[in-house]
Amino acid sequence: EVQLVESGGGLVQPGGSLTLSCAAAGFSFDDNAIVWFRQVPGKEREGVSCISSRDGSTYYRDSVKGRFTISIDNAKKTVYLQMNSLNPGDTADYYCATSILPQCTFDDYPMDYWGKGTRVTVSS
Repeated sequence: EVQLVESGGGLVQPGGSLTLSCAAAGFSFDDNAIVWFRQVPGKEREGVSCISSRDGSTYYRDSVKGRFTISIDNAKKTVYLQMNSLNPGDTADYYCATSILPQCTFDDYPMDYWGKGTRVTVSS
């Protein structure tokens, strides 16, 4: 069965850190981009970070630059999102998705597989 499985979410205090994982099952990252999105209930989904499995290039939304780091382990078929200096504005459900394109984009149209998400709550 082809699927993406996110893990690593939880409750963290402001200023804290979490590392999210996105593991691929049933397929390998093959010349495509892997994207982390997040969504707060009632609000639009937004792209957070992206990495290309082709060349390792990365992309971040402005609000997380310098705080979040995306990385990929092709052997483990896993993408990680290291999140530091978390603030309440980062609270959301985080999803990973794979794109049919090798270059990064936060658009929905090239995404073919989606995970079910992991919840991140930043609160004191």
